[in-house]
Amino acid sequence: MLGSMTFGPVGRWLFRASKILALLGVLVLVGLVVMSMVSILGRKLASTPVPGDVEILQMAAAFASASFFAYCHLNGGDMKVDFFTDWWSDSTLHQLDAVGSLLVGLFGSLMTWRSGVGAISLYQSGEMSIVLGWPVWVAHALMLPGFLLLGLAGFYTTGLHWRSSRIVDKNGVLA
Repeated sequence: MLGSMTFGPVGRWLFRASKILALLGVLVLVGLVVMSMVSILGRKLASTPVPGDVEILQMAAAFASASFFAYCHLNGGDMKVDFFTDWWSDSTLHQLDAVGSLLVGLFGSLMTWRSGVGAISLYQSGEMSIVLGWPVWVAHALMLPGFLLLGLAGFYTTGLHWRSSRIVDKNGVLA
């Protein structure tokens, strides 16, 4: 949970919601692995794969992958290259992390907006998957909670980092 920084009530709610969504994503991925194994074995042993296995994989993987981003960000699990910044003060590092989190929040917001617009467009056009005949807009709509939580997590951690950058530097001196 972002090193030594502690979450307030909103942050704890965001963290719980993102953790639940990530766990749902894990369950979906485990289900996809089982379905893929059944389909592969069925195809090789009895020439009877799971009908629409690729469609199911694509739609479910879209939800699952979008479900991990917010949890990763709130855990500070984003990839960081600190080779050049290792010697900088904590205050400066928090300012950089605030900018990075702001970009994450903006990206999450953009993805929420565009995925929502895409889902509405697919709903209006009535597009269906080829093999199973499932509505494609549902897969797009299922990504919205993950992207929305990512945006909220980014904006929330921006505030945390910004506040932390104003409090103390590496030597414990007030900034």
